[in-house]
Amino acid sequence: MSGRTGAASPQMTTADRSSAMRRVLGSAAIGQFVEWYDFVIYAYSAAIIAKLFFPNTDPAAALLSTFAVYAVGFVMRPLGGFVFGSLGDRIGRRQVLSLVILMMGGATVAIGLLPTYAQIGIMAPILLVVCRLIQGLSAAGETVGSNSFVAEHAPADKRGLYVAFTYSFANIPPIVAALFVLLLTNILSGDDYASWGWRIPFLIGGPLALIGLYIRNKVDESPAFKATQAAKRVASTPLRDAVQSQKQQMAFSFALAAFSSLGFYALSGYFVSYLTTTVGLDSNSALISNSIALFVAFLVMILGGRLSDKYGRKPLLLAGVVINALVCIPAYLLAAQGNLLSAVLGQSLLAFGCGLFWGPVGIALLELFPTRTRFSASAVSYNMAYTI
Repeated sequence: MSGRTGAASPQMTTADRSSAMRRVLGSAAIGQFVEWYDFVIYAYSAAIIAKLFFPNTDPAAALLSTFAVYAVGFVMRPLGGFVFGSLGDRIGRRQVLSLVILMMGGATVAIGLLPTYAQIGIMAPILLVVCRLIQGLSAAGETVGSNSFVAEHAPADKRGLYVAFTYSFANIPPIVAALFVLLLTNILSGDDYASWGWRIPFLIGGPLALIGLYIRNKVDESPAFKATQAAKRVASTPLRDAVQSQKQQMAFSFALAAFSSLGFYALSGYFVSYLTTTVGLDSNSALISNSIALFVAFLVMILGGRLSDKYGRKPLLLAGVVINALVCIPAYLLAAQGNLLSAVLGQSLLAFGCGLFWGPVGIALLELFPTRTRFSASAVSYNMAYTI
């Protein structure tokens, strides 16, 4: 990676540098958690949203309509990658990360406050789409921005571990969201949950975003970006520069992100609905098994990042792809047996292969680009892959 990437200035003591690095890791990890909690809580509320916002269709069509609105969030991601990537390369990583978490929190709270179809008719799903568009725009700047921020502070021999640690926190929000929905559906009556209980997970997204914003504002801008500013090498049109000189790297970044996105949203966005709707597993078992699998991915990601510092990014990326190619069909067949144990084992097989890939992929995407175009080039190629 080009540019200075030390966690602090040479005048700082080792203890000061360690403390500064911990603040950077903490701010990035908490930011990742808040951003993706707000984004994925929609998927775990899909069944009730289908009933409240698309009541005039049969259940299968309502669920498809709900996931179509979920997909709308992805339509904005290439645009968000362009907007926030360009801003991140021109004005800095930290300011962009503060902006995206505020946008995400606001849109999530808005979903929690929306009137339903029974109250305002067709305007309800329209407003739902608008909120998802804002969420998608915001999400486009988070992962690449957080990972860049950490990588540009981290020492060279620990970049894989530190970025994997931060990136792994994208797996925790689906666990929290799943267990939170599980708790609400078990302690509230069906009528209470449908009337007001489903709103609680969305409304909590607002205070979480404010906490994340506060923490992010307590850390310094990345040393690599500040060095680029000091050298007067900040690009005025970073994406155009990247397209002109880094096409191959952007194509490779797209390919890496394509596999990453397929695995992540299969596990965090689709699998619970697959288990309950197609397999016929009860919702409690589906949510519990999914949470266990995502925690497996969380742990394996950190391991994969650490191993990539020792053995290189490529061997770990290849291992993750090969493992998933071998286990994907057996994993689905196992999960489809219709009991809690088989659901845990099937999803955990996928989670292990995905986690091994996700561990080094965060830093691998960033190391393809120099500091002056890193955020733009990574964000656009990454988010284009996630949208498709």
